[in-house]
Order: sequence, then C-alpha cells, then structure tokens
Amino acid sequence: MRKSLKLLLLMTVASAATQASAASFIVRALENSSSGGAGVASLALTSGQNLTVSVNTGDLWSAGALPRWSNANGLTGPLFATGTDDSGEAAGTQIGSDFGLWTQNGFSAPYGSLVGEIGGVYKVLGTNFNGPAWASGTLNLYYWDSNNGDNTQFITAAVTTVPEPAGWAMMVGGIGVLGWIARRRRSVQTVTA
Repeated sequence: MRKSLKLLLLMTVASAATQASAASFIVRALENSSSGGAGVASLALTSGQNLTVSVNTGDLWSAGALPRWSNANGLTGPLFATGTDDSGEAAGTQIGSDFGLWTQNGFSAPYGSLVGEIGGVYKVLGTNFNGPAWASGTLNLYYWDSNNGDNTQFITAAVTTVPEPAGWAMMVGGIGVLGWIARRRRSVQTVTA
C-alpha cells in the first residue's frame, strides 16, 4: 500500500506541474503588425492566471527608416546603435526616437511596442510583463504600429504561465490528504502491534 501512496503523491505533483507552460515565440514587425498583419497566437490563458512575458532589451525591430528602431518597449526615446545590434548602424548612430502613441481598436500604446491581446482586450507587454491574464483565451502578440509596409526584423518573446491558484490549492490539499492517510496508517499499525 505504501507504493500506491507514493505513486498517488507523484501523480498529484506531476498534475500540478503540467499546468505550468513556457514557450518562446518569434514576433515579426512586418507579419505581426497590429495594422496589416496577424498576431502570433501563443498560450491559452484563463483570466487571472499568472503570466510572464520577457524579451531581451537588446532584441530590436524596426518601423522603417531611421530613427525607427526599438526594443519591445517601443519608440519611447532616443536609442543609439551599439555597432553590434540588429540595426547594422555604426556605434553611436541614433537609431530610435520618441514617436508617441498609436491608438487602434480603442487602445493606445507606444509605436513599436510589444502588445498582447486576449479576447479583444489589449495590454502593453514591452520587454518585461509579469501579472495576471486580463481575460480568458489565447494570448496574441503584436508589433504595435500604424503602417507595416516598411517594418523589418523580429523579437523573441518568452511566455510563461504559472499554475492557477486553484491548481496549487488542489495539489496542497492532495498532499495534505496523503499525509493524513500515512499518519493514520502508522497509528493503526502501532495500535495493532
């Protein structure tokens, strides 16, 4: 019986672990533009589920001619080439600038930023987002801009979900029940001995 108890415990832990997901998605400035492209479908989420999206700050994409290079935070201020970045420009060349906000579908975000959409509701993700899913459905990832015609390059977004609180509660409850059963078995064996 002890083996079946251990197996049940392992199955409970494995079940909770399978509720966590992690994957990387390539988001292209041209093909995945909010205007003229289609979002990258990533993971299916439940409203309130913990979500993390991260992009390397040195990962750049472009909305066209200089100075329109940015990372996933968007065209929010001056950005200068390092000489080894995706722009191909000489070190010190200004490759990015503040282009303000673009409003689409009733949502405003910086031009060139990484934006997520779930169930028709948008949120700026940028280079680092950590919080609850704002709706239920598939998280779609977009390059936010008004004209995708001269967009280039891509970023890689790492998307991770954490098990929902109900999943963790179920796992902890299962472990508690298993502990109670084991303790009860020990006390029954002590009494009969």
